[in-house]
Amino acid sequence: MRRRTHGDRTPLNAEINVVSLIDVMMLLLVIFMMTAPLMQGGVDVQLPKTEARALEPKGGLVVSVAANGRVYADETPMSLAEFKASFKALSSRAGRDGVYVRADQGAPYGVVAQVLATIQKAGIVNVGLVTEPETVQP
Repeated sequence: MRRRTHGDRTPLNAEINVVSLIDVMMLLLVIFMMTAPLMQGGVDVQLPKTEARALEPKGGLVVSVAANGRVYADETPMSLAEFKASFKALSSRAGRDGVYVRADQGAPYGVVAQVLATIQKAGIVNVGLVTEPETVQP
C-alpha cells in the first residue's frame, strides 16, 4: 500500500448515500400519519343518518349544536344568547360561502330551530344541514 504524500488527493466518491435520506423520509411519514387524524377539527356531534346524496364540500361558516344544546360557531363555544348577538358579525366575515349547520341527533329541537331562525334573520339564504349517509346492510 502506497502512502499518501502531501500533494496527493483522495479519489472522489461520486455515490450519494440515500439510506439516511430514506430514514428521514420514513420518520416524516410516521409523524404525518400520526398527526393527520388530529388535524381534523370540529365539534364532536353524532349527526343523524339520512339517504340524502353527498354534496361537494365548500368553505363557509360551520355552526354546530351539541347534544347538550351548546352552540359552536366553527369551534368557538357560546350560549344561544351569545350566538344570536354575535352571528351577524360572524356571518359577514365567514358566511359568504354559506352556513353549514351540524346538529347532534340528540340536540334539542328548539335550539336547532332558534339557530336556523337566527341564520335566516341575518339574511343568509345558503344554508346546509349536515348529515351522515345511511349505511346499506346487505
